[in-house]
Amino acid sequence: MRTFIGGHQAVSDNDFVELALGTPVELWLGVQGESEAERAARLDAARDILADIPGLPDRASRVAAEAIEAFAPEMFGVVPLMGANARRRQSARNGVAA
Repeated sequence: MRTFIGGHQAVSDNDFVELALGTPVELWLGVQGESEAERAARLDAARDILADIPGLPDRASRVAAEAIEAFAPEMFGVVPLMGANARRRQSARNGVAA
């Protein structure tokens, strides 16, 4: 199955993020082994883009939040805990005071 976003085909996770943000992921995260001059140029370009696209930080935050929500259990080994109310109900059924 092929996935298209705004007429562009997304074939990898990076493609989805890049198409959602409208900028390459490397612009924000950098690349391994970049020099200080390359890093400074990349950050200058990122600042210019943020100044030109006022909604980008909100879009980036939304993409990050959606990714964390979708993949948090796998990424962080999250295990749902019983809520406090469920523990009280269970304790009350067992005859133990909460």
